[in-house]
Amino acid sequence: MSQPQGFDDKNRLFVCKLTKSLYGLRQAPRAWFDRLRATLLSWKFKNSRADSSLFFHKAPGLIIMVLIYVDDMIVTGNNKEKLQQFDAKLNSEFALKDLGPLIFFLGIEMHRDDTGLYLNQSKHIKELLSRTEMQHLKSCSTPMTAGKVLSKIDGEPLSNPTTYRSIIRGLQYLTHTRPDLSFTVNKLSQFLQAPTAAHWNAMKRVLKYLKGLMYHGLHIKYTHRLNIVGFSDADWACCPDDRTSVAGYYVYLGDTLVSWSSKKQAVVSRSSTESEYRALAHVAAEISWIQSLLKEFELPLVSTPVTWCDNMGASALVQILCIMLRLSI
Repeated sequence: MSQPQGFDDKNRLFVCKLTKSLYGLRQAPRAWFDRLRATLLSWKFKNSRADSSLFFHKAPGLIIMVLIYVDDMIVTGNNKEKLQQFDAKLNSEFALKDLGPLIFFLGIEMHRDDTGLYLNQSKHIKELLSRTEMQHLKSCSTPMTAGKVLSKIDGEPLSNPTTYRSIIRGLQYLTHTRPDLSFTVNKLSQFLQAPTAAHWNAMKRVLKYLKGLMYHGLHIKYTHRLNIVGFSDADWACCPDDRTSVAGYYVYLGDTLVSWSSKKQAVVSRSSTESEYRALAHVAAEISWIQSLLKEFELPLVSTPVTWCDNMGASALVQILCIMLRLSI
């Protein structure tokens, strides 16, 4: 920092010592999080090992959870009176604004009824349609044309790819509540470097699909069965440009879909068994993460997690490796 005008001294160099982090500086979010973390830990909260932005306090018959995203946070628990006391205590330490029940958070809308919680991003979809002036176009029933494989050499290059990249970033954020877009958006994201007219038309089809299903989203249901079930699949050597495979998985906690992914594999698989096994490894890692999170909350699973795969070769390979690990132990 340079000395302000009227406060400079040619003989000595004065510096400013900040007693409070200034909003907008790079260090401000980290400084805020460190102070908040230290305060919560002093109140006997625990920082989750599975998610560094999650804090929880657990006592007999009581649990309070705090999820933090920069300067926004969600506070929930099973005791309304204790939650009010915690809010008052938190407000006495920091200057906070209580927005009441959770309705809108980071672009995600929440609606609650007797069956559970509904999450959607209809407002974000409307903004994308307005930005591309596609509010009045006819909708379509699928996000992608069946049987059509996109390649980086399809069509003429776009003269200004900035809009394409901007819309794809918006679609990527939509996959937080729309697992039905994961495969298509992942495929279109592979052409950000040099998009063509064919890629632009494929992106427009996604927007048309969203126009017809604008209010669809996730339904988090009430359940008494905390069992984990995962499904994995892979499309072997489906990319015409580099012959890599695309792997995907879904993970259910009870009756609720809690995790999903569709991603191109980093290496070329020499067989369908190899690509399916890599997909199984990814879903197994995700299930292990969910198990570690539930273990921190002391929530027991009623049964051993189950993973489903439609490739007999990959299933046999897993069984052989498990036998080998038992023998080595």
